[in-house]
Amino acid sequence: MSLTLDALASRHSTPTRQLDAPGPDDAQLLQMLDTAVRVPDHGKRVPFRFLRITGAARTTLADAAEGRLREREPDAGEAVIDKLRSRFTTPPLTLAVIANTGPDEKIPATERFSSAACVCFQLLQAAHAVGFGAQWLTGWIAYDRPFLEGVLGLDAEEQLVGTIAIGTPRIEVPDRPRPDPAELLADWLPR
Repeated sequence: MSLTLDALASRHSTPTRQLDAPGPDDAQLLQMLDTAVRVPDHGKRVPFRFLRITGAARTTLADAAEGRLREREPDAGEAVIDKLRSRFTTPPLTLAVIANTGPDEKIPATERFSSAACVCFQLLQAAHAVGFGAQWLTGWIAYDRPFLEGVLGLDAEEQLVGTIAIGTPRIEVPDRPRPDPAELLADWLPR
């Protein structure tokens, strides 16, 4: 059990610009996805799906994202555009995690979105366990309906929870300072 906890405790994000080939092969990806879907899912709705972005699709998506950014922000600088493009062109694999937040009589949209967010975190953990680096990103593309619907093909009842970039780390990323859990813990007392 301590090996499992050690693995969980050693997970960290690897910046997308530091991810290189090779990425996971099909068997590794399916193993990671099998782990990722083992999340709390009230009502067994499976309120998530994945889009895989690899190969030439990376450049095509980067072109579309750049085009949409230029519509949104005509004065966007080259550094902003380069950072956006590299989000898709640098890592060998990007997975878009999409939540279904449409009407449901029993399970609130927030619970279904939370389940899909857990999928993102599980993907980060699974990538780390298999030996890859990964990063979960959102940014404006996660909220821009013209991009979500017109480029990614989401319907009105879907939301992008984030993109997970996965690849082989170019560098060893130092861990960042983490909060002390003892300082975050309080006992509830009746009022």
